[in-house]
Amino acid sequence: MARPTRHAPVSPQRVRPGLHLMLQTLHEVPAFVLGRRTDVLAANRLAREVLTDFEALAVPQRNLARYYLLDPEARIRTGDWERVAAETVAMLRLEAGRHPEDRRLADLVGELTLRSPEFGSWWNDHRVLRRTHGTKHYRHPLVGELHFHYESFQPPGDPDQTLCVYNVEPGSPTAQALRLLSSWVAPTAAP
Repeated sequence: MARPTRHAPVSPQRVRPGLHLMLQTLHEVPAFVLGRRTDVLAANRLAREVLTDFEALAVPQRNLARYYLLDPEARIRTGDWERVAAETVAMLRLEAGRHPEDRRLADLVGELTLRSPEFGSWWNDHRVLRRTHGTKHYRHPLVGELHFHYESFQPPGDPDQTLCVYNVEPGSPTAQALRLLSSWVAPTAAP
C-alpha cells in the first residue's frame, strides 16, 4: 500500500534586503515584487499609491489577483480592467502548472471562483501567461490618468519572485503627475 505523499509546509517568501532597498530607492516610478500566487511581497511608496496600499492590508490579503478581481476600487482605478484581470488569472494558471501541490494557491483559486463573477470563465479558458513587459493605464483619484510601460523580470537567485517596474517617459504628463503625487504623499521628517 502506497503511503500518501506529505508535503513540507511552504515557508513564507521574503524579499532579500538588497532588493527591498532597491525598491525604496526608486522614487520616481512605482515598483513592486511579486511572489508565488501573485502575492505582493514588497512595494515602494508610489506603487502603494497608484495601485493600493498593500502594506496596510493583512498579509494574506496582499495579493495582486485578489486586488484586481475582488476590490471594487481596482475596477475604477485600472484602465482596461477586464484585460488586466484576465491576464492576472492567466498568471495564476501558470503558477498552478509550476506548483500543482500549492495548497495556498488552490485556496486562492477557490476564493476567487466563489467571489468573482468573471474568474471562472477566465480560469476555464486555460490561458497561461508570464508577464515580461507591456503597458498599464490607471486612473488616480488625485492626479488623474497615468500611463506606464512596465518591465517585469526575475531577480537573480529566486525564480519565484518577479520585480515589476512601471516606467514613464521623461517629461510626459504621467511623469509630471507622479512628481506631483510624490510630493503630496512624501513622508514627513520626524522633528
